[in-house]
Amino acid sequence: MIDASFTEVFASALHGTPTVVVRHGEEPMTLPVDVWSRSADHHDRALVGLCVGPTIDVGCGPGRLTEALAAAGHIALGIDVVDAAVSLARARGVPAVKRDVFDRVPGEGRWTTALLADGNVGIGGDPVALLRRVRHLLGPGGRVVVEVDAPGMRMAQGWASLESTGRRSRPFRWATLGLDDLARTASSAGLTVRGTHRLGDRHAAVLSEPGEGSSW
Repeated sequence: MIDASFTEVFASALHGTPTVVVRHGEEPMTLPVDVWSRSADHHDRALVGLCVGPTIDVGCGPGRLTEALAAAGHIALGIDVVDAAVSLARARGVPAVKRDVFDRVPGEGRWTTALLADGNVGIGGDPVALLRRVRHLLGPGGRVVVEVDAPGMRMAQGWASLESTGRRSRPFRWATLGLDDLARTASSAGLTVRGTHRLGDRHAAVLSEPGEGSSW
């Protein structure tokens, strides 16, 4: 099997190559590119409904939720580290840029909402570090809307890789975060859970800095 970069294997997946995520000690999981590539459904729109004001979609992929944000009247920007994802998002007619959330981001310190959906709370393998970083993207009174795993699913941190026919990405850090561990994780990042929401079989929460706002 040929070693390749994460971006190469992920870009190939976005263009239709069947791809799985492999984590140590777990069964391979099919990368749900079909979900990311379709139009937003009513659960996606409910998730977008938790966002207020100008919103940055962190790890936007092919732009499903960035498009839904724009359709709901938000100023929205998608960011992703993969060129192919940014191109597909732009093809939907929404703004998107190639950017790592841990680097300088457009509008830093002025966004009203930062959206972490589709498991993107796992970016970098350290949800506390990611939430702390995302907090600094927000202006006063801002919020983080984060999708998490169901109750009973514990936080897990480790290495993962993507595998497709004949190719495997070099390992990258990734994490999963369940609802049960969210309050502790948010607190460690300087945030408070303002509300949790069940969206079909999905779970999301609104986070903010302590003392910010009262209507969530």
